[in-house]
Amino acid sequence: MFGWFKSDPIKKIRKEISAKEEEAMQLQRNGKLREFAELTKEIEGLQDQLEALRAQAS
Repeated sequence: MFGWFKSDPIKKIRKEISAKEEEAMQLQRNGKLREFAELTKEIEGLQDQLEALRAQAS
């Protein structure tokens, strides 16, 4: 009945991935490749979580 009050974890992770991808792009442009690599690794972890959530939803 009150399902619309719950936040969608898939949407939340997608938004976080998008923000981190933007930040990673800025780091790469500024030549901070070590930080870019660390952030890219975080993004990959979030994408794995997203795939797991999608598998549970199906």
